[in-house]
Amino acid sequence: MLKIDHLTKRYGETLAVNDLDFEVKAGVVTGFLGPNGSGKSTTMRVIMGLDRPSSGRATINGQTYHQLKTPLREVGALLDAKALDPNRSARNHLRALALANRIPVSRVDEVLEFVGVASVANKKVGGFSLGMSQRLGIAGALLGDPGILLFDEPVNGLDPEGIRWIRDFFRSLAKEGRTVFVSSHLMSEMAVSADQIIVIGRGKFITAGTVDELTANAVGTVFVRSADHVRLSQVLTSAHATVEVLNENGLNVIGLNSEQVGEAAFAAGIVVHELTPQRASLEDVFMTLTADSLEYGHKNVEAHS
Repeated sequence: MLKIDHLTKRYGETLAVNDLDFEVKAGVVTGFLGPNGSGKSTTMRVIMGLDRPSSGRATINGQTYHQLKTPLREVGALLDAKALDPNRSARNHLRALALANRIPVSRVDEVLEFVGVASVANKKVGGFSLGMSQRLGIAGALLGDPGILLFDEPVNGLDPEGIRWIRDFFRSLAKEGRTVFVSSHLMSEMAVSADQIIVIGRGKFITAGTVDELTANAVGTVFVRSADHVRLSQVLTSAHATVEVLNENGLNVIGLNSEQVGEAAFAAGIVVHELTPQRASLEDVFMTLTADSLEYGHKNVEAHS
């Protein structure tokens, strides 16, 4: 079990993590979401013993990282794919990890083959692309065959085939009963690969749930095609809806549900050809939940002549 227990981390005057408290379940893929500067990477660094908490703790099977006797056998992580000695070969990088953690060296070639970099095992990692470095980092995380795995932005630099591979890989790990904790900024990827989502902002817990749970009560939109888009737009706007005209294809309506749009069109004598509710996406929900937690955001500015 991975547990974050009222974790707080300060760097001087900066409060990076603020009384964060949650558990990560085994047997599911858990996505860890938050805007830039929200404390995701700091939380993972504390879990892996790279930073000490200011208060609270992060535990792995009830122990902090430094209390683990054989850490790589209990928890594996990919936090920074480029944090490698550029002059070492991929094989020697993993051999060093294996020897330091009393893992059979035979395991090195197994994980290199599994992640698809066996053909470049003897090449220096300084010449690796980001995608190849990501795969090598995953191999390092798997080296001790741990029950808990952490990945920080693992699909960076991967091509579509690589992204699909890693998605299936996460699923297979979860099916084996392992704890899989994945930080990412790619909402579309988390929507299809994560079973559980944890959202934080400015270092604080915001919410958690499945994708369906998070999007179920979110305000979606309604797509409508009619015989008279211009008039229907006027009717819906007068009913306090926000209407986006999608060229000649139809209207996107915010603020009314499909029944209300249909009734308004019927009352105005407008023929409707299509009426489809559009459920809010995970990205829509995320943007709403974290609107007040953005470190950097876009602002509307007035032009001055």
